[in-house]
Amino acid sequence: MTETFCLHYAPDNASLIVRLALEELGLSYQTTLVDRRTNAQRAPAYLTLNPNGTIPVLETPNGALFETAAILMWLSEQTDSLAPAVNTPLRAPFLKWMFWCSNTFQIDLRHFFYPEKFIGEDPQHQTQLRSIFRQRLQNDLSILEAGMSQAPGLAGGAAPTLLDLYIPCLLRWTKLYADLPEHRWFDINRFPTLLQICERAETRESTRAAQRAEGLGQTPFTNPSLATPPEGSAT
Repeated sequence: MTETFCLHYAPDNASLIVRLALEELGLSYQTTLVDRRTNAQRAPAYLTLNPNGTIPVLETPNGALFETAAILMWLSEQTDSLAPAVNTPLRAPFLKWMFWCSNTFQIDLRHFFYPEKFIGEDPQHQTQLRSIFRQRLQNDLSILEAGMSQAPGLAGGAAPTLLDLYIPCLLRWTKLYADLPEHRWFDINRFPTLLQICERAETRESTRAAQRAEGLGQTPFTNPSLATPPEGSAT
């Protein structure tokens, strides 16, 4: 693929996973900042690309794509990379875990991060919702550790898949934004398979490119720190 893509991104948001995929695939792309400090994701021009007002969008020769998992799968299909081939034994479990990451783990994180979007502005209600989703996230981590342990070819191996990009980002955000100082509960060392996936991810050139572009720090997945991006805001 020789086309230049445009990634509409915000630092350390879901667009990070797409950036990692573009880098891993060696595709030519440019970026456009969606500045969350000015609520740029709700601007009319952006809503013409993504009527949901969420990040990311990837502009492609086939039009603008939104939804992180859809973008990732489209890139994989265009390049025959980062996924087990169709009709091979790992294809079905790969799809299962990709959509689990998108539809379960990431959605549970979103409920924890933005309780006001789901239950309103009452602080007590938000605390109750976060308590529920903290428990769900703890269960998610155990499910993911077991799943990746039982199918070692899906992530953490010599040949990366999209799960090698998706899982470390989800764990990064869990540590940074769900493992709050007043209630520490997430220790990645309790999940050796997930830790190994994150350790391998930190050795990849795609990660180094994202570190430079978004200010992710030295250990973005195993011991993350808040991003210090050269432009825009991660919150």
